[in-house]
Amino acid sequence: MQRSNTNNNLITALYCRLSQEDMRIGESMSIENQRLMLTEYAEKNGFKNIKLYVDDGFSGTDNTRPAYVEMMNDVKNGLVGTVIVKDQSRLGRDHLETDRLLEIIFPSYDVRFIAITDGVDSANGLNDMSTLRNWFNDFYARDTSKKIRAVQRAKGERGERVGGHIPYGYMKDESDSKKIIPDPETAPIVKRIFEMYAHGLGFVRICDILSN
Repeated sequence: MQRSNTNNNLITALYCRLSQEDMRIGESMSIENQRLMLTEYAEKNGFKNIKLYVDDGFSGTDNTRPAYVEMMNDVKNGLVGTVIVKDQSRLGRDHLETDRLLEIIFPSYDVRFIAITDGVDSANGLNDMSTLRNWFNDFYARDTSKKIRAVQRAKGERGERVGGHIPYGYMKDESDSKKIIPDPETAPIVKRIFEMYAHGLGFVRICDILSN
């Protein structure tokens, strides 16, 4: 039996997640958009004791997301009555983990699950579409990951910068933001490190020389 919406002793968990891939979709997937949608839904439908859990910049295939872990700990401690998300993919894109949550974990702790835009409410029972949707969410994440790796590999082969962090010894090329060039101040230090190592000096000895 599902707990009442008005049970003030239990948390209504509003879970938001945004990955780097989602950011490319635009404002509709933003954390602020999700927060407003979930809050309005909870208030209109009489859910009390609202608590927001937010994972900003985390993939749905990562089951160690900080807010996700916190929410699941609250679930397993019997503190949560309802979990509400924008859609099932917000909860996760690992179909095995998400199926386990919907079919085993949430029912075991008498937690009601709602995915607003998917029209899912466990109070009305889950259907085969919920499981199929989890599989498609997982497939989407894997397919996107492959495409991103392919793009990054192609950029690297063209000599373009593929990450936000510029390695020590290099600097951004002011004439082309996609490229990095040797930094005249630090590149000689990197060259000296390689030369010392090539002459047989170990890491500790090299560190001592640089420190001195």
